[in-house]
Amino acid sequence: GSTQTFTYSELLDAVERCAGMLAALGVNRGDRVVIYLPMIPEAVISMLACARLGAIHSVVFGGFAARELATRIDDATPGLVICASCGIEFDKVIPYKPLVDEALALATHEVEHCLVLQRKQSKAAMGPRDLDWTELIAKATPLPAVPLAATDPLYILYTSGTTGKPKGVVRDNGGHAVALA
Repeated sequence: GSTQTFTYSELLDAVERCAGMLAALGVNRGDRVVIYLPMIPEAVISMLACARLGAIHSVVFGGFAARELATRIDDATPGLVICASCGIEFDKVIPYKPLVDEALALATHEVEHCLVLQRKQSKAAMGPRDLDWTELIAKATPLPAVPLAATDPLYILYTSGTTGKPKGVVRDNGGHAVALA
């Protein structure tokens, strides 16, 4: 039931700071980042920050169970997973972080960091690879956009996997921009 409004300037500042935070964690052009967030502003901010750095993001639907998330982590081989402590469906709080922890345990690919946005509805237990979004974004240095070619990959979107292993479809920057027009 909550709403939040951003001016273009506020969104740009948030994206530049998020890009600085991601870069400080070692995310560079061509690196993959899995985003497992509910439909909150930080999801959009994370996607745009990845694009700003030339990193390739893959948004995984928050309703997916740990095994489905692990499959996508193994395929995308991200260095970073961004998640929230929880999601909210109507009046029900869904803990996300335990699902992410289970997925990381199931995955054969080792993820270096898990960036966690702690939400007031449910605080997540933090482990050795976990980093707090709020702490890091507060000290992040805003970064300008990296120049990219139209053919540079922007994101990986996975098929549902109903007919077998989910397949990653890579969308490039130029193709995405054209599709938006």
